[in-house]
Amino acid sequence: MPNIKSAIKRVNVIKTKTLQNNMVKSAYRTAIRNFESAVEAGDKEKAEETFKNAVKKVDQACSKGVIKANTASRKKSNLAKKLNSVK
Repeated sequence: MPNIKSAIKRVNVIKTKTLQNNMVKSAYRTAIRNFESAVEAGDKEKAEETFKNAVKKVDQACSKGVIKANTASRKKSNLAKKLNSVK
């Protein structure tokens, strides 16, 4: 445990930021999971709707610095491929 006041403060800030990052990460993973379940069900309309939400959440995670830009781009590309495979 840190003894210096500023170090104690930093530990508290890091805990808060970690929780915020985990919330963002959880939200984008849930959005992707919802999209993939719609794709598995073969529901094209729901897949398109959840695709938009999933891409939005991935972009938000990228802008917050939770995931890197290339990772976000790769995930969006894979989601688009899955959407195009739905009949």
